[in-house]
Amino acid sequence: VDAMRNMLEMYPKGLMACVSDSYDIFKACEQYWGTELKDLVQKRDGVVVVRPDSGRLPDIVLQVLEKLEKKFGHTRTSTGHKLLPSCIRVIQGDGID
Repeated sequence: VDAMRNMLEMYPKGLMACVSDSYDIFKACEQYWGTELKDLVQKRDGVVVVRPDSGRLPDIVLQVLEKLEKKFGHTRTSTGHKLLPSCIRVIQGDGID
């Protein structure tokens, strides 16, 4: 969590992507990004992009989105899709067949 906090403080503006599953992606989403660092994430002038780097696709992406949604909330698009707040996003680096 200290490394994540350091990144938020070093880069207070713009896009910041972080591989977040070195040990436990769900702990990173729920405890770190969604609790301990939530205030910093929400107050940044930019977007934090959470990147899972392991796990079964597409399940891991959906689970990460659900964890972040519980912590940050969501809105609905005009087509009814859920959308995380503009301060936080998810990207998957591996291909999905």
